[in-house]
Amino acid sequence: MTSIASHPQRNSIRVQLRQNRTLRNLGAPYWDELEPKLEIAEYAKGAMLVTQGSEDMEQFFILEGILKRVVGNSDGKEMILRLAAETDMDTSYAAWRLHTPTPYSIVALTNCRVARLPMEAWVEFLAHHGEVKEAFEYEVMRLMSEVMAHTITLHLLDAPGRLARFERKHPDLIDRIPKKELAAYLNITPETLSRVKTRK
Repeated sequence: MTSIASHPQRNSIRVQLRQNRTLRNLGAPYWDELEPKLEIAEYAKGAMLVTQGSEDMEQFFILEGILKRVVGNSDGKEMILRLAAETDMDTSYAAWRLHTPTPYSIVALTNCRVARLPMEAWVEFLAHHGEVKEAFEYEVMRLMSEVMAHTITLHLLDAPGRLARFERKHPDLIDRIPKKELAAYLNITPETLSRVKTRK
């Protein structure tokens, strides 16, 4: 991990951070305070950023690549709750506020670059900037609603309906996700996904 100031691509990283949906409205004084707290980390495909049940919580802003939020049971069965790419973020903030372990894993679906900071540092920053905290908590609620809508979709729609909804909601991701991962997100087999795509 590397600080932004010492990173060889710091100028492009600063541009990417200012495009992030959570951070793009921050003024210059906020950036002066936040930037030294951030570290830039690279993850290979399949790397675990956060492990389900962990109490070590962090805040991630995605610069490049795709993350997936995954929940698993003791039998090894997994469900992908959400996908997030550039300009998005992932977080353990709700678990932090509830004083519970993180109820899901955060995994690199592709090779990824993120800006990260410990949840303690992020919460401290938010505590001094009420308007930023309000906007961030709204974003967290939006993400939780997104996960709920996805879960409902898996119960109410058939395979073609699930794929059509994904293509409508995430047109920027449809060609970037491996077929196996997309099938897992839609809770169908890769073979079913291929058949659905062929019929379109």
